[in-house]
Amino acid sequence: MSRKAFARIAADRRGVTAIEFAIVAPVMGLLLLGAFDTAHSLYMRAVLQGVVQKVARDGALESGTAEAQQIALDNKVRASVRAIATNATITFSRRFFRSYDAIATPVAEPFTDTNHNGTCDEGEPYQDENGTNTWDADGGGSGQGNAKDRTVYTVSVSYPRFFPLYNLIATTPAARAEASTTRISATTVLENQPFSDQSNYVGIVKYCPL
Repeated sequence: MSRKAFARIAADRRGVTAIEFAIVAPVMGLLLLGAFDTAHSLYMRAVLQGVVQKVARDGALESGTAEAQQIALDNKVRASVRAIATNATITFSRRFFRSYDAIATPVAEPFTDTNHNGTCDEGEPYQDENGTNTWDADGGGSGQGNAKDRTVYTVSVSYPRFFPLYNLIATTPAARAEASTTRISATTVLENQPFSDQSNYVGIVKYCPL
């Protein structure tokens, strides 16, 4: 090839844009997909936190302590979440405490740890201080509680990611399975309305299951 022909080829700029686009497009595509995935997760988190706050306020009313009402309130959360992620898995948790201090610094119900494993088991005696008939490691009880109790309401949501970037970045099947799922949760703490006096539980000695 002559020197002139080589110079013409070197100076030819036709097709440069297509080559540059082929280099830049995959990177831009990944960035956009990542941005969309992050934006959707943030939107889902905001929706979840909002509906959890609303449902928790309704649950703090006298009528909200009934089991049927709690199920109805949970269904409101479920409907709001599945309007955005139809295949989401949703779990609910309610635990009640006598004070906010008990939530901030959980203390297990007193028990005799005869086997020294830090857990009430093998028939060990404990003080049932909240009337739940089970030993509670955090001192709280399952459910909404009663008047003036403080309730920790938590909703956890998991759903397949809408944008499968995990197929590109995960190196093992286990990593892909983990990265393919978005997990978010929302928690709020409210005091039940004083529709009556707060229950005075009597600490009765009971025994953990064998």
